Amino acid sequence: MNFPLYIAKRYVRSKSSQNAVNIINFITFLVIVIGSAALFIVLCGFAGLKTFSLSFTNAFDPDLKAIPAAGKFFAISSEQQKGLDNLAGVASYAKEIEERVYLTHDQKSHVAYIKGIDQNYEKTINADSILYFGDWVVNERQGIVGLEIAATLGLTPNNYRSPLTILALKPGKGSFSQEALGGKPYNQFPLVVSGIYAIEASLDAKYVFADLPLVQALLEKDSTLISGINFKIKPDVDVLDTQKEIAAILGRDIVVKTRQELNSTLHRMLNTENLATYLIFTLVLIIALFNVVGAIIMMILDKQQNSKTLYNLGTTVKELRRIYFVQGVLVTSFGGTIGVLIGSLLIWSQLAFEWLRITPSLAYPVEFQLINIGIVLATIVVLGVIASKIASSRITKKLLTA
Repeated sequence: MNFPLYIAKRYVRSKSSQNAVNIINFITFLVIVIGSAALFIVLCGFAGLKTFSLSFTNAFDPDLKAIPAAGKFFAISSEQQKGLDNLAGVASYAKEIEERVYLTHDQKSHVAYIKGIDQNYEKTINADSILYFGDWVVNERQGIVGLEIAATLGLTPNNYRSPLTILALKPGKGSFSQEALGGKPYNQFPLVVSGIYAIEASLDAKYVFADLPLVQALLEKDSTLISGINFKIKPDVDVLDTQKEIAAILGRDIVVKTRQELNSTLHRMLNTENLATYLIFTLVLIIALFNVVGAIIMMILDKQQNSKTLYNLGTTVKELRRIYFVQGVLVTSFGGTIGVLIGSLLIWSQLAFEWLRITPSLAYPVEFQLINIGIVLATIVVLGVIASKIASSRITKKLLTA
């Protein structure tokens, strides 16, 4: 057996004759366990929050979306549509047109976006998952509104006597006066609410879904003009390869984005918060691992006579340093492993019993990820190696011959 490892293991298991040294060693080990457990729990908590936050956009955004590189609208030709129909990796795709509109109902008003969608939208986006009340019916007379819009305007499904009124500015240039336009400066039409969707507050206050040809007529756009195409990709199909195929069909004037690219700001914010929290807890661990340096130095002083004996028997200074270095690495590694196990039990209990809740109906989201185990153990081991190296350097020939 490796001699420094053998002696280091003996030192880890044995107690010192000095009670103060034993207390310091115990506190050091406890700090490592608590620090590693806390870091693991926080990382799993942020992983759960990230998944929970993205679940709102995942329910609404498609796998891929084609949007114009410049401007609001673009046209799709029959040849391009045939090319999209022949893509093997695309399960379905839906065209849409979107513009800001003014909503009125019962002397109440709200500014939102109208989204004209075709018949494939419901299966491309999996609309049933966001439907809160009513039915998903979108035709020339009926449409879907968000929960916040319905609450603001006092809308109820299937109210044919008092429909929602949608107003959109007429396209054009020059004077905005009614005289210059020769009439009203806007187009309008009534829409009966067939259903209400609910995702999260900002999205629930943003959209009204209506029939694509109806919205194109409201905006006075040609039937070939749209503002986006939503794509649902088949399972086990590489999204990036399909993205390139779609981009090749639509041309350079169209940008094809993944779901993550559509929400790049949100992803960057979540990743930055996760990194900042990790660095803060790592700083706490760095401060805590100064205890390891102190504990090893105390052990060196406590075992000074043993070290002198080993030195006189032929053990080199380098080997003695390695004994205390290995001892420090063993303590931090073992403490980190125990901490991760405790953290894993707490995360498992939250997933199984949901004992910590944000609201009575919503448990705090956590997610167990193997990568977090590797991150925590790697952090503890690296910091432990540095602390042990610093402490073991106190072994000098002068100390052994004093």
